[in-house]
Amino acid sequence: MGRLTPDALVYDTVSAGDPQVSPDGSRLVYVVGRASREADAGTSQVWLADIDGGNARQLTWAGERNREPRWSPDGRSIAFVAADRLKGSSGLFVLPIDQPGEARELARQRRAIGHLAWSPDGRSIAYTVEVDPVNVDEQPAPDGHPPKVKVTRRLDYKQENRGWVNDTRRQVVVVDTQTSQRRTLTHESNDVLYPQWSPDGQTLAARIPLASGIFSQLALIDASTGAVRWIGPARGAVGVWAWSPRSDRILFGGDTEPTPGADLFVYDVQQDAIRRLTTDLPVAPDTGFPTVLPPSQPVWLNEAEVLLHASRAGESGLYRFNVQTGDLQLEHAGRSMNAGLSVDRERRYVAQTGSTLESLGEIMVFDRQTGHARTVTDNNATLLRAAPPASWERFDVERDGTVVEAWLLKPADFDPAKKYPVILDVHGGPHGFYGYGFNNMQQLLASNGFVVVFSNPRGSGSYGRDFAEMVRCDWGGEDYLDLMAVLDAALERPFVDATRTGIWGYSYGGYMTAWAIGQSDRFQAAVCGAPCFDLESMYGTSDISHAWGPLQWGGAPHEASEAFAAHSPSTFAHRTKTPTLIMQGEADERCPIGQGEQMFVALSQAGCEVEFARYPGGAHAMLRVGPPSHRADFLTRLLGWFSDHLGGPRP
Repeated sequence: MGRLTPDALVYDTVSAGDPQVSPDGSRLVYVVGRASREADAGTSQVWLADIDGGNARQLTWAGERNREPRWSPDGRSIAFVAADRLKGSSGLFVLPIDQPGEARELARQRRAIGHLAWSPDGRSIAYTVEVDPVNVDEQPAPDGHPPKVKVTRRLDYKQENRGWVNDTRRQVVVVDTQTSQRRTLTHESNDVLYPQWSPDGQTLAARIPLASGIFSQLALIDASTGAVRWIGPARGAVGVWAWSPRSDRILFGGDTEPTPGADLFVYDVQQDAIRRLTTDLPVAPDTGFPTVLPPSQPVWLNEAEVLLHASRAGESGLYRFNVQTGDLQLEHAGRSMNAGLSVDRERRYVAQTGSTLESLGEIMVFDRQTGHARTVTDNNATLLRAAPPASWERFDVERDGTVVEAWLLKPADFDPAKKYPVILDVHGGPHGFYGYGFNNMQQLLASNGFVVVFSNPRGSGSYGRDFAEMVRCDWGGEDYLDLMAVLDAALERPFVDATRTGIWGYSYGGYMTAWAIGQSDRFQAAVCGAPCFDLESMYGTSDISHAWGPLQWGGAPHEASEAFAAHSPSTFAHRTKTPTLIMQGEADERCPIGQGEQMFVALSQAGCEVEFARYPGGAHAMLRVGPPSHRADFLTRLLGWFSDHLGGPRP
């Protein structure tokens, strides 16, 4: 039985994503992504298949990254984006599906085109692109000249995975599908994201993030004039949204104030009024991952009901929500973690990307008429037959009346007579969550002889607002105790070796790793990814902490200095003894590289065995979007550190 390796998880896996159902429900288009060793970059091409996955064929061949296929309203063509790394530009193309002919270029921009949306009549396509108000024509910097001096007066001058942006923001552009004439529709001082046409074709609804996305509002954009109406409070949040069939209402998920939960609201366009539909939505609508994955937008089934993709307790589900009664009903869930939501004109078929604890990167289709769900691609089946994923079990831990869900992974060749080292994996967020999804780091460790434990301590998402709020102003408190209780429960199993324990986490998981090794000597090894280490320096250097910090930590540094110190791993790092590997991208704007630098200095001066791996150009999202060689290196170091310090299974 083979084992999963870092190279296999990066270079041998295939990701099928962004599936789109044809209007007549007969076919799918989707994107197949791979990592190229030669280019050291990700590549992607557009594929076409029947709704059941049959007759799959590649549609695009030219270019390195073809993505975002979107069906025309009549189902005869698709639009897609083609990015060429060597040309340094991005093109919007339309390709006929059932007629001969090449893809026709509609628009080309130096910056990345994205967020495609066909108008209901098929005569226009809206998209977004970054616009620099001092370089609207996208002229490149002259060769041989030093970079321009950077000057800003706004707090959100930089953003994770984008770097320095200052006044450069994504704006909505509309292009005529026949003449290729285009016009920039918006000229806002903030990003305008994911435009959706109203069914009557008169208006677009888009999301405007504020304070680097900590707050957000809806924007209603007149398709003719570009006039913008802002909807919702300035310190609220909008995560998903969808037009009603008659264009008179917009359902959206979010909140009227900054909380870690979400509720559902409806906006009446004519009355210019918002009505709250829920007060404690028990599920978390899928809002995507900024700059990486778009939100799973809801779909109106009729004038009263909406289909919603949301998660509950680490599991994706399709929920039917009644706008009139507020009733929420689960329609389908299958122990998976999914992304996206595409349906046909009749709302029969639902296509999503999904992964389970046994599979990754496949397309799932649910037939709402028959209730039958199936995975219609099998891109990674051969790899996972040769190197099977971990077996797993789920268990609960209760503390002070609060139940915490947890999972345990065992090697595929597990032998109950052996003793295995155990690694506690802590998710990011803190309002993120783990669940029934394939995780490269977890599967790598389990495949190579470790028991891996992960959980959703208080503060995690997908359990409702109250549970998520339990971590606010208490980082390193009850959340830490939950995690230690989960580990203690895992150690009760006879095959787990309590003398060989490790901890690893990324982002908030990195915070908790740094915190845990400063609080206890129970771990024999730690790997700390992109940590939040010192709350005060994090406040002033992260792209979001000037707005997000007061919500999580109780105020600004001068207002809550004692709390900042009490909850910072930096305060306790001098007593750390656990051998620790720190790994971080040098272009991380979310948890800046200075956090890792501070931790490295503190642990070094404490006499702790510590190593610091830095990834040039790496953003906080480097494990998703970084160069394949960097991602493979990260996995190699993760496995190597624990193998060297904890060893493998023993009789």
